[in-house]
Amino acid sequence: MTYCVAMCLSDGLVFASDSRTNAGVDHIATFKKLHVIHSANDRVLVLQSAGNLATTQSIVSLLETRMRSDNEPNLLQVAILYDAATLVGATLCEVIDRDSRMQQHTSITNFGCNLLLGGQIAGEVPPPVSYLS
Repeated sequence: MTYCVAMCLSDGLVFASDSRTNAGVDHIATFKKLHVIHSANDRVLVLQSAGNLATTQSIVSLLETRMRSDNEPNLLQVAILYDAATLVGATLCEVIDRDSRMQQHTSITNFGCNLLLGGQIAGEVPPPVSYLS
């Protein structure tokens, strides 16, 4: 089970996640599940992932590859956080569509995952912080 949490505090955003992918008596595997995307003084985005490891690794790999190229829209080009979330969602759909078509029709593989995206792009107003009392 993966643990990812993001908190919006009065001093800023806090992101935390585990790195364990599976565990057994003799074997524990880990993989980075928290990814920071930043551009000098322009944006800081954090993407956390949980779920099918092949799906999440493919999504992160595609997003990173596209940031190194100007041929396709990428997380370094979007103007607002909503557009970043839309881009991540479209990449998720692309990966699941591609990988599920490659499976045999009898496969019951779950390609699903959960992604948590947060951060700030220069010029955007941070969301208000509300407190429960």
